[in-house]
Amino acid sequence: DSDLSMRTLSTPSPALIFPPNSPGFQNGRGSSTSSSSVTGETVAMVHSPPPTRLTHPLIRLASKHQKEQANIDRLPDHSMIQIFSFLPTNQLCRCARVCRRWYNLAWDPRLWRTIRLTGETINVDRALKVLTRRLCQDTPNVCLMLETVIVSGCRRLTDRGLYTIAQCCPELRRLEVSGCYNISNEAVFDVVSLCPNLEHLDVSGCSKVTCISLTREASIKLSPLHGKQISIRYLDMTDCFVLEDEGLHTIAAHCTQLTHLYLRRCVRITDEGLRYLMIYCTSVKELSVSDCRFVSDFGMREIAKLESRLRYLSIAHCGRITDVGIRYIAKYCSKLRYLNARGCEGITDHGVEYLAKNCTKLKSLDIGKCPLVSDTGLEFLALNCFNLKRLSLKSCESITGQGLQIVAANCFDLQMLNVQDCEVSVDALRFVKRHCKRCIIEHTNPAFF
Repeated sequence: DSDLSMRTLSTPSPALIFPPNSPGFQNGRGSSTSSSSVTGETVAMVHSPPPTRLTHPLIRLASKHQKEQANIDRLPDHSMIQIFSFLPTNQLCRCARVCRRWYNLAWDPRLWRTIRLTGETINVDRALKVLTRRLCQDTPNVCLMLETVIVSGCRRLTDRGLYTIAQCCPELRRLEVSGCYNISNEAVFDVVSLCPNLEHLDVSGCSKVTCISLTREASIKLSPLHGKQISIRYLDMTDCFVLEDEGLHTIAAHCTQLTHLYLRRCVRITDEGLRYLMIYCTSVKELSVSDCRFVSDFGMREIAKLESRLRYLSIAHCGRITDVGIRYIAKYCSKLRYLNARGCEGITDHGVEYLAKNCTKLKSLDIGKCPLVSDTGLEFLALNCFNLKRLSLKSCESITGQGLQIVAANCFDLQMLNVQDCEVSVDALRFVKRHCKRCIIEHTNPAFF
């Protein structure tokens, strides 16, 4: 009787998406769909809402009896919506096919703040088109409730799918397209230009993405008032192999509000790119340049300009970083909580000493595969960093049980210790377990249980 009920009679509903061999298909066809299946792929299907009543009296009687036995039908609408809120997008669309009541509940706007699609075979471009069309029916061509789109791992996503999002979802705040290697700069530019509230962007593994910027049209339009700024705060460009210093310069100039930036395995980034970054992005709290082999101590000097704002830093496997770079970080970034320096073989006990004495609030430290760090460095850590919770010493060949005992005797809150491939005795491991009762020890000593 409501407007909603009347509207759903003539509105198609997308059910995402059954592979051809799923229970929803018989002999390669869906029993209640209006679109055909494509062999070997998953597609978006459109179906009408379930009928209100069944015409055959016997079938109607059986249906009524089943309804009386179904306890879930006794739940109020708000409880059903709460249950539906935990379902991924494709399952929510399946629920819309059960009955009219579930159809109406499944399309409650509160459930459509997020679209989450997964799977390498899904035709995600078509799925996004069908979903946004359904969600835009109350506000033509604009989907005001959708804030999050997660399509990570959907390798069939192309620029066409991102164009759909950009055109229909102006209130988008979070977009994750990691592993979607078919998307290009142009589509990403469209999203950041047409979705001014976008704060979280994950394009990790998108090898064609070399920059984050506004489109030329948006840049001209916004320049007088907004200074060509993008509101992104969280940006993950891990494994964007073709990102270079010039691209990082453009990103920094447009995304000045960045607080979280991950550039893992962006192998073309150098110290010059980090210099550009520190000129514009002075609010960065978390930064990762792991496996950026051209980053050196000069880059650490630039990063140190973040001072007390920096809380998380990963420089793993940056072989050009030595004690000099660590001293820069320790001297200026006194509120550092997490440091991953695994594989930085130029770090010695002197660097660890300076770090321990200046970053006393350190909670997590990874100095695995640093062969020049010994028990002396561990002693400095134990006597200064009492809040240490996670410590990785994997493959530190100069570490012995004596250093571990000093750490365990002073860092009672230790929760994780990695001493794999280290020459430490069983007695030392038992000592750690005795003093740090909540500590999980990762080791390769078969005699210790």
